[in-house]
Amino acid sequence: MMPYRYLDDLTVADVAFEARGSSLEELFTAAWEATLQVMIENPNSLGKVESRNIALVEPSLDLLLHNFLQELIYYKDAEGLLLRIEDCRIQWVEGRSKFARLDARARGQMIDPKVHRLGTDVKAVTFYRFDLARENRGWTATVVLDV
Repeated sequence: MMPYRYLDDLTVADVAFEARGSSLEELFTAAWEATLQVMIENPNSLGKVESRNIALVEPSLDLLLHNFLQELIYYKDAEGLLLRIEDCRIQWVEGRSKFARLDARARGQMIDPKVHRLGTDVKAVTFYRFDLARENRGWTATVVLDV
């Protein structure tokens, strides 16, 4: 079973999905896989040619997820690079100020229409109906993509 499902009745012009994970790391990875699957029909065809490290700090977990997805979309737009997550670590820190920190490593390759079956171009992650919640058996997120 896939750790995400598309929500056809949530939006008309955009793409919506719900991602799940037993941990925040699994959830973030599943949310990116769902986003990637919109852009490329065969994500498994991505070679491990290029590598990028992603480090983000945000005041909340939901903003961390939003900006994590945006960062990966940025690599697609700015460099023509599609990436898959190899390692992801998330830490919630409570002290004088609360914040969420993400450190991830992603690998992939430049978009090649001869190799990759391209899908719909994702422009951005919206805040429309955006939600991140802890549940009994893990985490769930609802995401709407502007396409």
